[in-house]
Amino acid sequence: MSASRQAVRQGLRRGWTEFAQSLRSAQDQGFYLFIGVVTLAVLWFNRDNEVGDTGLLYPTFALPSILGGLLTFGLVIGPGYSLAMEREDGTLLRHKALPHGMEGYVTGQLTLQSLTLLPSLLVVLVPSLLLFDDVMPGGVGSWLAVLGLIVLGVLATMPWGMVLGSVVPGVQKMGTWGMVPVLLITAISGIFVPIQAMWGWVQAVAQVFPVYWIGLGLRSAFLPPEAVVGELGDSWRTAPMLLVLGAWTVAGLVVAPRVLRRMARRQSGSTVEAARETALQWVR
Repeated sequence: MSASRQAVRQGLRRGWTEFAQSLRSAQDQGFYLFIGVVTLAVLWFNRDNEVGDTGLLYPTFALPSILGGLLTFGLVIGPGYSLAMEREDGTLLRHKALPHGMEGYVTGQLTLQSLTLLPSLLVVLVPSLLLFDDVMPGGVGSWLAVLGLIVLGVLATMPWGMVLGSVVPGVQKMGTWGMVPVLLITAISGIFVPIQAMWGWVQAVAQVFPVYWIGLGLRSAFLPPEAVVGELGDSWRTAPMLLVLGAWTVAGLVVAPRVLRRMARRQSGSTVEAARETALQWVR
């Protein structure tokens, strides 16, 4: 077996092991529970509200958009935090010292973050199917479309989380460099309210980023055909959606490896020590 293939196998094993550990972690269980309770509370207290002229109740309309927002947030902030933290604690430096260590590290991160997405989505989706009517009126075809959109959403967003974790100065900066911008983009992308409620220039900005298009795609899979009247141009715009998400995917797959290689070259014992000193100053 080649060294590269062995590194990938070890990365897959590492990602699965860390995911299994997270499922047993009280902290991670609490995080998933918090996401589920907050989201379901918002849907429940708005369960009798209709959305615009669509004739749909708020939980039916908002659920697919919220799932899209959770997907984007988790796959950008999750890898970003992990990479920034493991740059500081020396984990990345240890992988760099191994043959094909960076291949194994990236494989492990991709495995871990993809698997971590599942409980984040299921903790919202499964109770919603039980609590609210007409959440998914379509059949098998709709569920296959959802699966395909989730895969495309992963490809369009996760590489940018890796880029973020590579360029952020330190894990303490992830809030201002990563979390705040992602939350702002999510807020204007039609996740909680229809995008038509935004100013025209805000709508234009939102459509540059993948969050809006992931939400739109999931709404097209979850909602009945007549719900299209609640979208821009009274259309699901499938072709532009695939084009934009495809463009973010290609760009991410081109940019992320280059940024990761550059970041890895700069990793040394002195940079890890400097990062630890900075972290200690924050604690003090």
